[in-house]
Amino acid sequence: MGRTRIKLVQGDEIKEEKKEEKKKRTKKKTFVDLGIFYINSHFNNTLISFTDKNGNVLAWSSCGYAGFKNTKKATPYAGAKAMEALLEKINKNFDVKEAKVIVKGIGPGRESALRVLFNSNLNIIGIEDRTPIPFGGPTPPKPRRM
Repeated sequence: MGRTRIKLVQGDEIKEEKKEEKKKRTKKKTFVDLGIFYINSHFNNTLISFTDKNGNVLAWSSCGYAGFKNTKKATPYAGAKAMEALLEKINKNFDVKEAKVIVKGIGPGRESALRVLFNSNLNIIGIEDRTPIPFGGPTPPKPRRM
């Protein structure tokens, strides 16, 4: 164990072998004609997924994936960092022509994630809000019997 030491004796020369360096292959970016961002924001977390036009998930991110834990996930800053992490993945692996955004939920990370997406250099063609709205709501309590 430990370091090996080489002692040179006079007259003897050690030939250094040149190691062949492996060439790193750059991964070819896949072209996505229309990418769809789904931002699902609820009170405890923000989930963001990136799909193609058929709905196949290509990349995803969340506040927990961005490194936040417990109540820190439910902050606007965490939503922004989750979107930054997803955009970093997308820029590395995909070449996106156009993007569409579908937002669902009323959590705190929703607006900040959208703001980060708008500041990126993607061509956004539309935003859609699919937040479920209750119609009718819960039934009222029965009248009290005396």
